Amino acid sequence: METLPEPQRLALSATLVALGVILSYLSVPVGPAKVFPFQHVINVVAGVLIGPWYAVLTAFGISVLRVALGTGTLLAFPGSMFGALAVGYAYRWLKRPEAGLLEPIGTVIVGGLVGYALIAGLDAPTKLLGFVAANPPSAQPYLGIFGGALAIVASFAVSSVPGSILGYLAVRALRRAGIR
Repeated sequence: METLPEPQRLALSATLVALGVILSYLSVPVGPAKVFPFQHVINVVAGVLIGPWYAVLTAFGISVLRVALGTGTLLAFPGSMFGALAVGYAYRWLKRPEAGLLEPIGTVIVGGLVGYALIAGLDAPTKLLGFVAANPPSAQPYLGIFGGALAIVASFAVSSVPGSILGYLAVRALRRAGIR
């Protein structure tokens, strides 16, 4: 990965935040989460172009603005930040754009389980954030905690998998255009 100068990384991060907020109006509700594949496209592009920590800050910035504007939920935070971190570190290790296809590992597995903990009413995370969900997801009465977590993980996968594929294609297109 060619390291961009700090001002360029900051400018690219801000540009991706703006793009993510604009594209957040193209979301579809699925289960307890909003399907927002463009967030995952941005995670892949940011992770590859500006590295893991700027990618996480980009995802955080988009999440804050989406929640403030009403186009996102609190699930936007774990649903984006862990995926961005996973792509950034995977790209550092692999040094190939295919690292973007690993975004669902961070988003679906880690982010999904953290998201479930937030909405399921576990004491520490929910009190820290100042809210308590009345009930875990609708699958919980039938399948227990596993079913509730599965509902969140599945809804994150519906957004993350196509988004990471689109992100990988976007990175390849940027590479062909001479943007590294």
